[in-house]
Formats: sequence, C-alpha cells, structure tokens
Amino acid sequence: MTTRTSPTVRRRRLAREMRQLRRTTQRSREDAAAYAGIAPATLSRIEAATHAPKPADIMALCKFYGLDDDQTDALVTLARQSRQRGWWHKYGDVLPKGFDVFVGLEEEAAELRSYQPELITGLLQTPEYMRALVLADLDVPDEVELERRISVRIRRQENLLCGDNPRQVWAIVHEGALRLQVGGPDVMRGQLEHLRDLSRRNCLTLQVLPFTAGAHPGMQTGFYLLGFAHPADPDIAYIEYRTGGVFLEQPDEVRVYEKIFDQLRARAAGPDDARKLIDQILIEM
Repeated sequence: MTTRTSPTVRRRRLAREMRQLRRTTQRSREDAAAYAGIAPATLSRIEAATHAPKPADIMALCKFYGLDDDQTDALVTLARQSRQRGWWHKYGDVLPKGFDVFVGLEEEAAELRSYQPELITGLLQTPEYMRALVLADLDVPDEVELERRISVRIRRQENLLCGDNPRQVWAIVHEGALRLQVGGPDVMRGQLEHLRDLSRRNCLTLQVLPFTAGAHPGMQTGFYLLGFAHPADPDIAYIEYRTGGVFLEQPDEVRVYEKIFDQLRARAAGPDDARKLIDQILIEM
C-alpha cells in the first residue's frame, strides 16, 4: 500500500505546532522572530501555514522555545517536507484561488465527504461533463487552459478513486444535478452512466437527495469535509464559492457541516435506490 504524503498537510501540521509552542512558552512573536533572524510577519505566515519555512528557521525557533534534539528533529523534518512540491503545483495557473491548498489537503485525506446541490462533484465527473461546465463559465478559457483544467481533475480522480490505496469517498448529490442536462443529452447520458458505474466501487458511497426531500439545511451551498488518519491533523470543512473558497478548522465550525451532512445522509436515497433513480432518469432521457 502506497503511503501518501502532502507538503500542504505537513505545512499546516507544522503551523499548529509552532503556534502552540510559542503560546505554551509565553513568548511574543516579536521576540521569537528576532531570535530566529526573521521578520515577525514571516513568523506570522509560518504559524498561519501560508509560508513554507526554511528548516534553519525552524531549528532556531525550536532552540528559542527550549525543545530537545528529538523534538527539534521532528519539526525540522516537517519543515523540509512542507517545502516539497506536489504534483498540483504545476497547475497553479489554472486552479481557482486557494484550490491548490484544497487539492494538497485532499491528497493525504483518508476520507472525503461532499454535498453538491446543482452539479456532479468534481471527482465523479466525466471529461465531457467537465468541458461543458468550463465552457458555460463567464470567462471561457482557450483550449490549452481548458485541457489543463480537465487534466487536474482527472489526476485527482486517478489519485483518490483508483490505485491500490483509494480514499473513502461519500458523495451526496441532489436529484436536480442529475436532471440538469449539462452539455446536452449525450454528455449527460454518459455522465449518468459513469456515475452509476462508479457507485459500485467499494471506496465510494453515492446517495441522491430527491426532490421529495423538500427543504433541508444544505440548500445554501455545497461543501466538502476532509478527514485524516493522523491524529495531529483535524478534520476540515471547505466551502467553495465563485471567486475562491474558505477552510474551516475550528471544531465547532466543522461540526456544523458534519451535522448538515448527517441530516442530508438521513434524507437521501441510499446507493441502491440512487442507482435506480439514475436508471429511471436515463430511461426518461
């Protein structure tokens, strides 16, 4: 089984450790930064996981905080890992703002839960469906950029749903997303057949929230929940919007979306009934 590591996850883990160390030792950001020879703003970015620190800077901070050699070595190793480049970094020019962070987190997640009200979630889309979505956008890219966007999504699918170590994916899709003919009947027929086939994989649980479910707590937006195997990496909720997305890591905030997902799961058709509904929609087409 392949071991998954992501520089994004390592950087966020390191950030939490460095924040906690400074608070535990009751050191000011200014004093810690001065000792390490870096600007306070740089230390702030390290603690916010928006900057991949130099191992030498982490070593200096560890010394300032009074850590022993083993503790220092562990954090310096995290710093080195956080500076590596993931496969997704070369697609930074075509990824929406902040989505490179999501892909990096997704890369090491053990479990991914998602709810989408109007479209098929990206991991389950066909290339033709992806193309139709991009071409329907406000700013239509040229062919090169379009193909690069599709390549990113296909790579994510290959990494998360295929291979010898797939993630556990639980996707809830609204019935409206199945009936909305993105790209026309032929594209949508291929998408529905693909979705039905994917739903038989052991790594995927697919549910459909029917129109008859009525009003529900997930009506405002779609969202993702990422769960990690390592106890040092807390669950994360991600809400995507038009110009970017927001990550929620505070337990009480994540819990809100976990509760929403649980309610949607209780109201949605199970995998067998979801496949029957897909078959019915295909017949109606």
